[in-house]
This record gives sequence, structure tokens and C-alpha cells, in this order.
Amino acid sequence: MSHPDPARPHEHEEVEKSKARTAHAEHVEPEKGPHDPKEINPKMSSDVHYWAKEFGVTGDQLHEAIRVHGTHVEKVRAALSHHKS
Repeated sequence: MSHPDPARPHEHEEVEKSKARTAHAEHVEPEKGPHDPKEINPKMSSDVHYWAKEFGVTGDQLHEAIRVHGTHVEKVRAALSHHKS
């Protein structure tokens, strides 16, 4: 049986090095826009979250404004304009 070449690392050492983990950057979800910039879909939680944040109101306040004024963004914005500081 021959001796391994001392200049070459053992095969298992190469495998262990390839398994070594490096720290990755924290995953940050990009800020997503609304599904439709002119209409609010109250059945899409992402739309409700986006527009509630945009208008500075709660999801319930947004739903109430949609119930009264419809889903058109400008109508809802006008109805909720007094909520935003």
C-alpha cells in the first residue's frame, strides 16, 4: 500500500472543507407594492397590509372605508385623508 502524497490533502479533508458554512446576509423581503396601483383588493392580505400602511390606518379602518367608498384607491385615499398625520 502506498503512502498518500503529503502535498495533497486527504480526500475527507476536502469534503469537510466543502461542507463548511459561511454566514449569509440576513434575508430581507423587498417592500412589495400593491397588486394593482388603482384598485385595492380587500381579499388579498398583501394589498390590505400595503394600503393600510400607505394610508396610516388599521386594516379594519381600511376595510370600513372600502365598504363605504369602494375599492378605487383615490376614493379610499380621500375618505381616509383625515387619518394620516
